[in-house]
Amino acid sequence: MSEPDPLDDPYSGDSFRLFVQSVQDYAIFMLDPQGVVSTWNSGAERIKGYRAEQIIGRHFSVFYPPEDLRAGKPAHELKVATAEGRFEDEGWRVREDGSRFWAVVVITALFDDRGTLRGFGKVTRDVSERVRAENELVERRRLFFHLVEAQEAERRRIAWDVHDDSIQAMAAVSMRVQLLARQVPADHLPAVRALDTAVSETIGRLRDLVRRLRPPTLDERTLTEAVGAHLRQLAAQGIETELETTELTGDPPPEASVTLFRIVGEALTNVQKHSRANRVRVRLRSIDRGTLTEVTDDGVGTDVVVVGGFGEPGSHFGLQAMRERAEAVGGWWELISEPGRGALVRFWVPDGPGPGAGVGQ
Repeated sequence: MSEPDPLDDPYSGDSFRLFVQSVQDYAIFMLDPQGVVSTWNSGAERIKGYRAEQIIGRHFSVFYPPEDLRAGKPAHELKVATAEGRFEDEGWRVREDGSRFWAVVVITALFDDRGTLRGFGKVTRDVSERVRAENELVERRRLFFHLVEAQEAERRRIAWDVHDDSIQAMAAVSMRVQLLARQVPADHLPAVRALDTAVSETIGRLRDLVRRLRPPTLDERTLTEAVGAHLRQLAAQGIETELETTELTGDPPPEASVTLFRIVGEALTNVQKHSRANRVRVRLRSIDRGTLTEVTDDGVGTDVVVVGGFGEPGSHFGLQAMRERAEAVGGWWELISEPGRGALVRFWVPDGPGPGAGVGQ
């Protein structure tokens, strides 16, 4: 009977060594008690650039940038690992060619049965791509938040121009038309009154445009005040409203508040125009360095499904606009509804351009 192949036993020393040697995504190697490299796997060669014959026998401090060497970081890490059993870190490391990469590192102290330190196991993973992606996300968010600020500034300027120029000019025309109505012959009076009505309706439309460009509530002190004012407008129309902010730990920054208010405003406009709801609730919660908002109504609901930022046939533009606003600043948006069961609009917006985990949908 032939001897069993040790590699047939997955727990044998040879099998484990073969596994460690074959791993490509992690640098896995051993250090002696003084921090000298004693083993080297293929992942370590791929990540750090050293061949086994180049690095075995050298101190592991060769992987650290000059500022970490001056701070005594390699010795500190071994000291902590010895005292606590392990050490975990994330930071810059240096390849054989001198280039840097961002690494997640775990050092584990290895003791024998008598408690004697026999060395250290070190596992390093190159997460440069992850860090680069996070930095790009932060930069995109910063750009989008600046864009929101610029858009709001332009909206404010246009609103002021319309209010100070167009509306005032039309108001002057209205006054002159009313004066003319008292002076014209009776047979011309219907035409003059029709003109006065047209001018008044135009002024009304312009004022509505100003309110949509820059609602006065946006200039109030907090987001909750602005949303509360919007809900009071619905309440005046007979819709029961509720604003829940018990889990809002602080008012979001102005740039985030603008985006939140715009989306809430669009959602409440949909409730007012389409839902035939008797009750609507807005809930604001601070979570994952951002604000999670839920707008719930008991209206007629909808079978519209919004996927990838675009509605299925039959949806209206407001749904897409809400989603695009949230996603533009690194957040997300969703609509949960079915006919006859009301609707839930739920979205998350980060507090600012910094990295945030977001909330799973």
